[in-house]
Amino acid sequence: MPEPTPFTNRFTSRRGMLFGAAAVSAGTFLAGCTSNDSSAGDEAPAGSDQSAADDKPGKQVTIGFAGPQADHGWLNAINDNAESRAKKYSDVTLEITEGSNDTAQQIGQIETLINKKVDVLVVLPADGKALTQVGLKAMRAGIPVVNLDRIFNTPQAYRCWVGGDNYGMGLNAGHYIGEKLKGKSDARVIELAGLDNLELTKQRSQGFDDALKNYPNIKKVARQAAEFTVESGQAKMAQLLQAQPKFDALWNHDDDQGVGALRAIEQAGRDDFLMVGGAGALAAFQAIKQGNGVLKATVLYPPTMAASAIDLARALGQGKGVGGLAEYEIPASITLYSAVVDKTNVDQYMSTGFK
Repeated sequence: MPEPTPFTNRFTSRRGMLFGAAAVSAGTFLAGCTSNDSSAGDEAPAGSDQSAADDKPGKQVTIGFAGPQADHGWLNAINDNAESRAKKYSDVTLEITEGSNDTAQQIGQIETLINKKVDVLVVLPADGKALTQVGLKAMRAGIPVVNLDRIFNTPQAYRCWVGGDNYGMGLNAGHYIGEKLKGKSDARVIELAGLDNLELTKQRSQGFDDALKNYPNIKKVARQAAEFTVESGQAKMAQLLQAQPKFDALWNHDDDQGVGALRAIEQAGRDDFLMVGGAGALAAFQAIKQGNGVLKATVLYPPTMAASAIDLARALGQGKGVGGLAEYEIPASITLYSAVVDKTNVDQYMSTGFK
């Protein structure tokens, strides 16, 4: 693992357990999750060809996977990670639904999986609140649910939650920028957020603001909300650039909308500030590695969580725990770590970047 950036080990998640080893993927930590044997501890990123220490076939497990429509690079990567992880196991059959952002349709798809009597369900709900009841239905039917990322309203609706740390994203982005600008007096930063009606956006902004409180020399002078799309990123960034002729750093919540933001920056001929992105897109990693633009780092929200969810579902279906932990059962909650990826460690994460 690379040396942590300043402050990265000081903070824990607000929603559950934080595993530092999950910076590349919780799948790294969970590689031995089908055994409690002490030998099941070899670590390998989900994107690599290395096998887990205990990939030996066990009890056959049918996993039902239901996610939202893959209308965003990150969501498409969620589906890809789930499917590719399942293919690694000869004892796993994956029943995958056609993704939908329509809650009623997704509920219907999950009910079909329940009626098929799958062994375990992995669900990334389009809306956690709206799908809580169908999660409860599955649990009451004796089908354990791995709730992925967007959390249900009650822990009774899932056996295990695994997802990203939105507050931690903002926190680590703020500390990275703060450390880069700590020697500059009257430093100015701006923020290109995501959809403001989403709780995750509020959490990311709150983490960012809390981090900046540690740097009295830095002032956030502008914030604009975009919509997690290339087009919105370009339009909102153009507005920010016009309104703010002078600033020192930008934090952009999402690497997909960051593609548009970078277009606006290039069109404006600006290169007088540093930019930090969010999520972990391959294009962002490549730009960071190239090192000739404003984008200097991105803060992970790893879609490899879907691969980890498959590992957890397999362990549940086989009645086993997590390699590396003393307990016989898998945890109730796993929050992935929002690692900062910059030029010093980008090669390590390149294989996990999503398109």
